[in-house]
Amino acid sequence: MAAKDELLARSHRLGADPRFTNYAGGNTSAKGEETDPATGRPVRLLWVKGSGGDLGTLTEVGLAALRLDRLRALADVYPGVDREDEMVALFDYCLHGRGGAAPSIDTAMHGLLDAEHVDHLHPDAGIALATAADGPALTKECYGDRVVWVPWRRPGFQLGLDIAAVRRAHPDAIGVILGGHGITAWGDTSDECEQRSTEMIRTAQAFLDERGRPEPFGARLAGYEPLPEPERHARAAALAPVLRGLASTDRRQVGHYTDTDEVLDFLAGAEHPRLAALGTSCPDHFLRTKVRPMVLDLPPTSGLDETVARLKELHAAYRDDYAAYYHRHATADSPPMRGADPAIVLVPGVGMFSFGRDKQTARVAGEFYVNAINVMRGAEAVSRYEPIAEAEKFRIEYWALEEAKLARMPQPKPLAARVALVTGGGSGIGRAVALRLAAEGACVVVADRDTDAAVRVAAEIGTADAAVAAGVDVTDEEQIRAGFAAAALAFGGVDLVVNNAGLSVSKPLLETTSHDWDRQHDVMARGSFLVSREAARTMTAQGTGGDIIYIASKNAVFAGPNNVAYGAAKADQAHQVRLLAAELGGHGIRVNGVNPDGVVRGSGIFAAGWGAQRAAVYGVPEEKLGEYYAQRTLLKREVLPEHVANAVFVLAGAELSHTTGLHVPVDAGVAAAFLR
Repeated sequence: MAAKDELLARSHRLGADPRFTNYAGGNTSAKGEETDPATGRPVRLLWVKGSGGDLGTLTEVGLAALRLDRLRALADVYPGVDREDEMVALFDYCLHGRGGAAPSIDTAMHGLLDAEHVDHLHPDAGIALATAADGPALTKECYGDRVVWVPWRRPGFQLGLDIAAVRRAHPDAIGVILGGHGITAWGDTSDECEQRSTEMIRTAQAFLDERGRPEPFGARLAGYEPLPEPERHARAAALAPVLRGLASTDRRQVGHYTDTDEVLDFLAGAEHPRLAALGTSCPDHFLRTKVRPMVLDLPPTSGLDETVARLKELHAAYRDDYAAYYHRHATADSPPMRGADPAIVLVPGVGMFSFGRDKQTARVAGEFYVNAINVMRGAEAVSRYEPIAEAEKFRIEYWALEEAKLARMPQPKPLAARVALVTGGGSGIGRAVALRLAAEGACVVVADRDTDAAVRVAAEIGTADAAVAAGVDVTDEEQIRAGFAAAALAFGGVDLVVNNAGLSVSKPLLETTSHDWDRQHDVMARGSFLVSREAARTMTAQGTGGDIIYIASKNAVFAGPNNVAYGAAKADQAHQVRLLAAELGGHGIRVNGVNPDGVVRGSGIFAAGWGAQRAAVYGVPEEKLGEYYAQRTLLKREVLPEHVANAVFVLAGAELSHTTGLHVPVDAGVAAAFLR
């Protein structure tokens, strides 16, 4: 197997094991020989994971390929540690061929080391030794001479030179513990390198297990025990919108909730306030979790109102503290402060809430803080947790190179960081709306009484980072509350609700029973009211505004034949739009409607009998109903579910941010339904 192929296979194995590294953390490399197409002669190359890549999913395009002779020649022009950042730009002059990933800051570590294969990883057990107060002595005790301690140094060219020097001075060593940071291992073959990496990690974990004291987080705090799961999740669902609103003070965020045993155990220990205040240490950790979390200092049995009030006080204090941290360390050339809101909020007895620009970022931030908890457990078990200094954390968080990496990120989609809940999302218009909102960047809760259909649409959208399903019958208040609770636990809350669930009964007045009438109004008029009421509760708790969009109908304003129950229910929905727009505008919540007509293809309503009924009314074959509707319009075009979804997207987007109380016809032009 070629060196490059061995590298990818090794990276996938290491990246798949959370004990070895975390998402997008660490990097691996291999050296080998290829023919230079410009000269026809062999050339020695370094392949190394590029900036921003993930080991578990690494592909060839995620590798940076550099000429080894040119990379190592950079040592001759190195201007010293005070100007080492300048070396990153010179990596571009060492690249071999076109394409590939941008070289990361750790490239020098891999290229300057005299070893064919190198792994740089961030395992919890290794970082526990790296952040222990007496890390050098513990490293010696744990590994003997096989692993060497390297004091903390910010990643860069100098660290690469330091590790290369250690390798020359200790030819029998298999790797190093990087103080405050992680581990680096090397080998002459890919297998040897991987074996040494895993040996270092497993040896460290065994050492912590054998030497560690039983309660590294201190004695159990009375009253801070985890709530039973149903109560815990109910409290989390109530707090999530409030916390998401606070965490979105500077810019809108998506939330993620974690109540793993590691988190709950940490928050039940007497030492958790001290340890949380120390913050994380590994650069990969605090770049995602911020310098330290926000921690609630009340037991989980406190009243909800008291808890919310305290969280708001703590948030204001956190923002002040973060601004002070920034101003303590910022220099004239530091990037502007990116935002003072917490990325991690810890609530004893309930769990952890993490926040980010999208669901994946929020989830990964939470995963990294779980790593940090494991690191603190290990360090406290055998010593005292002592992360790198605050000034060093700032140097990395506001590093010009980190700023450049952020600048390379793609621009967010129009609905990025928005969370949408779509009722009747399992088919027809609801499915089309869910797919469109997700395509524009929103996280989507697909709500439908047919849970299997909701699951299928959510899976069609993507992973749980993009969409989740919720079984919701809009006539059932408890199911509606549960649907919004599911949205809060999955994404932190809701910003956009689409009232789409419906059914239809097509009968003349004298054949319409009271049951027909009640059923029609229960689903559409009463159901929309109940969903909008729950949406307003969530949105006002968040305090960040929102959108409620009704899928009404042309029949809300047009008096068609044999349609009294359906038309009246749609008229009720249409007036709810106006009433709620007037009532909720003070909260920044916009309420608008879409009036479709003749959406036959893909429609669950038409397929369930409405199509046959309307075809009979108009005297056309059911399979020709869509064409019939199209021919009676001004534009002579059939209306599809995707056309309705387009209108929903426009109403929810930034371009109509000052519009509320509006109904948008999507009917290809029906003069009798023009709004007056």
